[in-house]
Amino acid sequence: MATRRHFTQEYKDNAVSLVLDSNRSIAEVARSIGVHEMTLGKWVKKARDAGRVPDAELDTDERAELERLRTENAELRMERDFAKKVATWFAKDQP
Repeated sequence: MATRRHFTQEYKDNAVSLVLDSNRSIAEVARSIGVHEMTLGKWVKKARDAGRVPDAELDTDERAELERLRTENAELRMERDFAKKVATWFAKDQP
C-alpha cells in the first residue's frame, strides 16, 4: 500500500502561486512540480474560494501576444532539442 505524501502549507501556497501568477495551466504546473493534477486543482480552487485571484484578466491584444509568445516558445524549444540531438550525433562521430 502506498503512503500518502503530505505537503506544507507553504509548499501548497507556492504551487498555487505558480498557477495564479504565471498564467500556466494547472496540468503544466502539476507536471513540473511532481504533484497530481487533481491535487493541485483542489489547492487552486481552495485559494480562489478564499478570495485569492490572479491579476486582472488579459485584454484581447495581451491574449493574442501571449498566444504568439507561447507558439514562439514551443518552436524555440523544438529547435533547441533538435540542435542538442545534432550536437550529440556529431560528438559520437569524433575520434
